[in-house]
Amino acid sequence: MANPTFDVVEVVAMQLIGSDASVVPVATELSFRAADPYTVRAVFTGAASMSTWLLGRELLAQGVHASAEAPAGSGDVQVWRDEDPEFTLVSLSGVEGSALLAAPTEPILRFLESTERLVPLGHEGERMETEISALIAALLTA
Repeated sequence: MANPTFDVVEVVAMQLIGSDASVVPVATELSFRAADPYTVRAVFTGAASMSTWLLGRELLAQGVHASAEAPAGSGDVQVWRDEDPEFTLVSLSGVEGSALLAAPTEPILRFLESTERLVPLGHEGERMETEISALIAALLTA
């Protein structure tokens, strides 16, 4: 799937798990730009609403290997592998409330592998050097 503004895009069929154990399908588009290698854009689309979150790529990569006892992330976003390893859980907390989403692990791993082919984890800074230098130059001349 190609999107002209993103280098990698993966649509993942997630499920929003309600506090009463109800399940609501949520289509989620994960997007990545090599020019912004630290960030994954996640657009969650349900039947009546849409929400966009920016997630750390490293947090997502750590989360697919983490457990519920030690999830990746300690703030508004936490990610961990479910007891059933075919699923990954994503917890989001914000001013409007919190959400728990279950996602099949395989498309998330496929997405992360595609991003790593473009910018390996740990090499993001090399990709950002030009952008950071340009920003510093712009600030110094302003």
